[in-house]
Amino acid sequence: MGDAIFHRYPDHWDRFSARLANGDVIDAEGKAVAHATPVVNGMTLYYYRDLPDETPPPRGIHVLHQDKNLVVADKPHFMATMPRGRHIRYSATVLLRQQLGLPELSPVHRLDRPTAGVLMFATNASVRAPYQQLFARRAVEKMYEAIASAPGQVEFPQTVRNRIVKVEGNRQAAITDGEVNAITHIELARLLSETHALYRLTPLTGRTHQLRIHMNSLGLPLIGDDLYPDIATATDDFSAPLQLLARSVTFVDPISGSRRSFTSEQTLDFVQKPR
Repeated sequence: MGDAIFHRYPDHWDRFSARLANGDVIDAEGKAVAHATPVVNGMTLYYYRDLPDETPPPRGIHVLHQDKNLVVADKPHFMATMPRGRHIRYSATVLLRQQLGLPELSPVHRLDRPTAGVLMFATNASVRAPYQQLFARRAVEKMYEAIASAPGQVEFPQTVRNRIVKVEGNRQAAITDGEVNAITHIELARLLSETHALYRLTPLTGRTHQLRIHMNSLGLPLIGDDLYPDIATATDDFSAPLQLLARSVTFVDPISGSRRSFTSEQTLDFVQKPR
């Protein structure tokens, strides 16, 4: 095998040689392939690609519930849901697959990396679709909490309805004219001080950045928001997280038929920093 890979990929030999030596190349059955492994016509190989350096989030991920079909986790701020770009090892999916020994574990919905809170996973591919369909049918009651400036002259409760579109390649999504596709019910939970308040947000749809955009549209951008109203320079500064928490989900389990509800154990505790 070593000879075959050297002749096929001479420019990458040093990297592949190290992978073979470390057991990072496997066959279709998951068995490690070494330099001296005989080549078999038609065999398929897999290897673990080199990963970028990553800074781990300041908090780990906590499991709220686990059964044979479903895992519900409490995702911290600064942790991606899926491995992507610079965030691989410390994504929620990769960490839970390793911690729970569930290689097929996959999320059935998504939370943005800056957002903390309740995140659901299917334990294997055979049960993923029923849970995903809950979200597609809007059959999950979701409640978020957020911290922003005190309401001033803005009256609550109110329901924001508009159209949100995100163009691929743009970091921000935007409100545009057209048929309504984004609806959020917003309540004032309580004043935290003369200048800030805690809000309760119930999204009835699930557009990209919907809650952040709807709060910003009221003149109340979320504390710690690096996209709305303005794009801030991306950093790994963990001291000022986005003040948005997926507090709870409630739904009828598509497999057991029982009504289920899960609540985050985290709290929002902000320190406002100048942008």
